[in-house]
Amino acid sequence: MGKFIIHGGRQLSGTIKPQGSKNEALQVICATLLTDQVVTLYNIPNITDVQHLMKLLVLLGVSITPLDDGGYQFCAMDLDKKVMCTTVFRQTYTKVRGSIMLLAPLLIRFKQVAIAKPGGDRIGRRGLHAHFEGFEQLGVAFYYDGAKATWEAKCAALKGADVLMPEASVTGTANLIMAASMAKGKTIIYPAACEPHIQQLCHMLIAMGARITGIGSNVLTIEGVQGLRGTTHTILPDLLEIGSFIGLAAATQSALTITDVPIKFFAPIWYCFKQLGIVIETQEHKLHIPLQPCHAIKTEMDGKLVTLYDAIWPGIPADLISIAVVTAVHAQGHILIHQKMFESRLFFVDHLIEMGARLVLCDPHRIHIVGLGPHHRLQGTHMSSSDIRAGIALLIAALAAEGTSTIENIGQIDRGYECIDQRLNNLGASIERVS
Repeated sequence: MGKFIIHGGRQLSGTIKPQGSKNEALQVICATLLTDQVVTLYNIPNITDVQHLMKLLVLLGVSITPLDDGGYQFCAMDLDKKVMCTTVFRQTYTKVRGSIMLLAPLLIRFKQVAIAKPGGDRIGRRGLHAHFEGFEQLGVAFYYDGAKATWEAKCAALKGADVLMPEASVTGTANLIMAASMAKGKTIIYPAACEPHIQQLCHMLIAMGARITGIGSNVLTIEGVQGLRGTTHTILPDLLEIGSFIGLAAATQSALTITDVPIKFFAPIWYCFKQLGIVIETQEHKLHIPLQPCHAIKTEMDGKLVTLYDAIWPGIPADLISIAVVTAVHAQGHILIHQKMFESRLFFVDHLIEMGARLVLCDPHRIHIVGLGPHHRLQGTHMSSSDIRAGIALLIAALAAEGTSTIENIGQIDRGYECIDQRLNNLGASIERVS
């Protein structure tokens, strides 16, 4: 999967534009299957997770046409159900977790589908029960074929229902929104995820003719319609990449400007870095992170340790926690970071300890960090990327460290970050990609 060789300790400067949102792209690309009319999408990130998903659509028979202005036209007029049984489809399906969101549109188109376990980050238990329990309440029957390691789903006609989800799963909510949009009758989903990319999916479906209310809340009401039409939709900039650039600026003591920021949805990201003492200047749709010789971690009013933890929207995104960890390592002060959602996501910190970070992994979910400030520099080392966010966190650490670092398995980083080596080299970094 290749590796990065990073020569660290360089101060960066300049302006960078975030890519389109990875999480939103995976959802809205799946939603193009809900109509046989043309859907045009803009700001699709050129990352491997998206490439795998688009390959699945092409295998199914979707026509995907790149446009001169950077958009893509999708037309799912004629689909081939038999393709789902082929080896190439199954192998591609298991490479990306977002492929699970094909379940709703394929059920609507074919009434019966067989799906394998989707891929994605290995960051702990990531069950599909929120999807299956929700679909069962809409009338879908599931059967697990142990010999083929696939789930078979059947439903002659989706029927609206009050759907109580076991958790506010983001991909589960997206799947159920798509299904309910074309189910017979009214569906109420609660507790629904309400992240920005869920809101964007709802707005796109409304433009296609869906009837959805409660957008931005944890209760969604959807009146099913018989058909959806084509539309044009622009994907939001990626908030997690914006957070990655803020952490990069802080760790490397650099001044960076980030453009095209959706300020409306920025508050949870801002709150996270505020607790770490990072100064962020906002101007319309731009952020400027000024050079800070030292950023001090905040404490409670009585001087006690602050705990930073992930939560459902509008809390701190779980995907931001790894970036918060590496940022805190380069700050001054103590902090407890609690990754509530996934029990294996923090294991990458062994590499930070090897580089000289002062931290203790209390248990699989919690880490106590002693930030020693800018005078305590990490040292370059050899490491491997275990998942997308761990990969970018290790890349930030390597860029801030003294000496040379090597990061193996960079395919994990490429799954979520578009040409990250080239874009950071344009800011003054020294990252060499080796195949």
